[in-house]
Amino acid sequence: PYNAKGLLTSAVESNDPVIFFEPKRCYRGPFYGDPHNVPTWEGHPEAEVPESHYTVPLGEARLAMEGDECTVIAWGTMVHVSEQAIRDSGISCDLIDLQTLVPWDREAIVESIEKTGRCVIVHEAPKTSGFGAEMVASIQERCFYRLESPIQRVTGWDTPFPHTTEWDYMPGPARIAAAIHRTQED
Repeated sequence: PYNAKGLLTSAVESNDPVIFFEPKRCYRGPFYGDPHNVPTWEGHPEAEVPESHYTVPLGEARLAMEGDECTVIAWGTMVHVSEQAIRDSGISCDLIDLQTLVPWDREAIVESIEKTGRCVIVHEAPKTSGFGAEMVASIQERCFYRLESPIQRVTGWDTPFPHTTEWDYMPGPARIAAAIHRTQED
């Protein structure tokens, strides 16, 4: 909620056109990938939203978790699912909440990958033509010699899906944790 208000305020005040996507799954609480257990925002560190005016800069990523063995990049609902996956994996990861896709914070990502040498990109869209593919291309151009393993992408499946099977379609903590572990293989 804190970032949502700040980003929306920045979007309203921007002189550029802005499209604002709201991850509906996060309305009731942070979503960690279990459809049967969605906690409320009450007591969550991101739940405190000041009544006063503030903004969250467009184009600046947020470091949601700090680690040194892998960089996990996500946005929207997948940030919270990735948090759970990182805890489940037992591997020390930077978790970068991209927050905005255009512009996106390439410098924060490069800095993190130079530290960790490994990268996992997580998003809800299909793998083919998803925004993660653009990120992979940019990361390869800027970090090729720093990468210690292939970049992993955890995405929705390349298939249409009915709403009733949405939970099977979306990346969950187990798929993300498995990708994190793959980056650690020699």
